Amino acid sequence: MRTLITVVAIVAGLTPAPASAAPSPEGSADHTAGSQILKHEGTADLRTAEDSPPTAGKVPGMDVSSHQGDVDWRSSWDKGARFSYVKATEGTGYRNPKFDQQYGGSYDVGMIRGAYHFALPDRAGGAAQANFFVDNGGGWSPDGRTLPPALDMEYNPYGETCYNMNQAAMTAWVKAFSDTVFARTGRHPMIYTSTSWWNRCVGGSVKFGDDNPLWIARYSTEVGPLPAGFDFHTIWQWQAAGYFPGDQNLFNGVFSQLQRIAAS
Repeated sequence: MRTLITVVAIVAGLTPAPASAAPSPEGSADHTAGSQILKHEGTADLRTAEDSPPTAGKVPGMDVSSHQGDVDWRSSWDKGARFSYVKATEGTGYRNPKFDQQYGGSYDVGMIRGAYHFALPDRAGGAAQANFFVDNGGGWSPDGRTLPPALDMEYNPYGETCYNMNQAAMTAWVKAFSDTVFARTGRHPMIYTSTSWWNRCVGGSVKFGDDNPLWIARYSTEVGPLPAGFDFHTIWQWQAAGYFPGDQNLFNGVFSQLQRIAAS
């Protein structure tokens, strides 16, 4: 069924616009996970303990990009962060210049860490961006310390919300990315998104939650409704800034469960 969707999208001419149509150079881009969600959906001021979400039975973590520079990982570890996602790539032309310090540094202090890719679906196909991601930090190894590679799907930072793609085309794009990452690494990528953006631009014709863990962005004291095609969230990005550098996250389970996700 999923293969059919991809074929139909291609036959119908629903492939993304070529990279030559891009309005600005990718090489200078550095959009963080949630930067466009924060811009379009806003956030409450959740800086006090009283306004924080319940953390019992959950594991605190963070995600970073080059905006955070050289991260003091020991300090974040001492404050309680136990996992991190690090931006590796964007489109097919940007690699985080701080990736090695951030990805390796989080590992060295004991964190379970993973890499994420900021998608620009109108710049290049899903398979092309997946290959660029895996070739530039988005791999996985069964060492028990590496989270599945993650795909960041959110509002277009350069123009039309859904990158001028309809739901069938966007679904095919996500499927191509996911399939390629799986073929290259043996893991289906985690999908990062907001419910509003996903339901508008991707929809639920494919139940991605059957294979892809969900990393949900919602800046509030509760997760709220999940995107179409997902019945469970694995990570919740609940605040765009706070206790740790970068965005604030909670793993939906205890540390031993986080370890199992990293190991299989």
